[in-house]
Amino acid sequence: MGIVDEMVGASPAICAVFDLVRKMATTEMPVLITGETGTGKELTAQAIHERSLRKHGPFVPINCGAIPETLLESELFGHERGAFTGAVQQKKGKLEAAGGGTVFLDEVGDLLPTLQVKLLRFLQEGTFERVGGQETLHVDARVLAATNVDLKTAISKNLFREDLYYRLGVLHIHLPPLRNRGEDPLLMATIFLKQAAVTYRKQIRGYTPQAIDALRTYSWPGNVRELSNRVRRAVVMAEGMEITPQDLDLAVEDLQTVDSLNSLRAAHRRIEMELLVKAISLHRGNLTRMARDLEVSRSTLYRKLRAYGLEKFMPAATPLSFRSKTKFNKSKQSLPQEHGRGISPEPIPDLPLKPAHEIPQSV
Repeated sequence: MGIVDEMVGASPAICAVFDLVRKMATTEMPVLITGETGTGKELTAQAIHERSLRKHGPFVPINCGAIPETLLESELFGHERGAFTGAVQQKKGKLEAAGGGTVFLDEVGDLLPTLQVKLLRFLQEGTFERVGGQETLHVDARVLAATNVDLKTAISKNLFREDLYYRLGVLHIHLPPLRNRGEDPLLMATIFLKQAAVTYRKQIRGYTPQAIDALRTYSWPGNVRELSNRVRRAVVMAEGMEITPQDLDLAVEDLQTVDSLNSLRAAHRRIEMELLVKAISLHRGNLTRMARDLEVSRSTLYRKLRAYGLEKFMPAATPLSFRSKTKFNKSKQSLPQEHGRGISPEPIPDLPLKPAHEIPQSV
């Protein structure tokens, strides 16, 4: 299980992203972040910035697809007084504002060819001129870029410069869609619910079993953004103490059929993780009730939670108090820590489990 700021997940796909974020944060090279709309590209960029040597400098985002083409050059590079009608004074652009920090170019695939040339020059030399200006400026800013456009297709259509693509994509992170992240939607829905309940001051315990099934089986075409919005809507609409599928506005026809499993072992691992996540949501981390419903001992339950990297989704006091009462055979059952995430690199000898990062992505 991994947590990078507001990015949460236990699936192998998202844990691989967390590892890339940590590695890329230590460099000064540009990073290209790709993925479908709503997968968390700006959150990923912020996570890289906040773990870099530039973390005390500014993080300046700009959405290249949301600003009119006639204004985008000025927004990005700034302009001099009199450069165009309405330019009554000098204005610094986003690149200058990001000096000593990081500039995040969202939807970089929407840049006009002329702006692509200026951006390429900045990436190569760190220099540019304001619109209408003659002075060459040098700014120390790291560039992170993101797009949901297939840039290679754009290159083949002469819509995006190939040299800029390779300059931006020295380091590359692709964010998986939520439908390919196993039980992450339910884990994230649990966290979003707690946040929304506090924001809207509503006493909501959790989700009904039907709502949990809906969260697990819906395909989430809008990814994390859609999940967050649906949970917030549900908290506003809920009339009871638990969220229902109707509160989430998830109709039966919206739900997808669970894919067939490719092996008995894969099915076993998937079912175990699904049951653990469902138990966490239903019983809000109460180990005694979870163990009772799953018909296992508390010690076995906690070892399974650790093996799948789910223990950090339990209430803060539960793992510590429980661990203090449980004695493990250090030579046979101790669980070494990996990367500080509480995931054992090898399966526990007496349990048919593998750690979260070793579970096949197809499971």
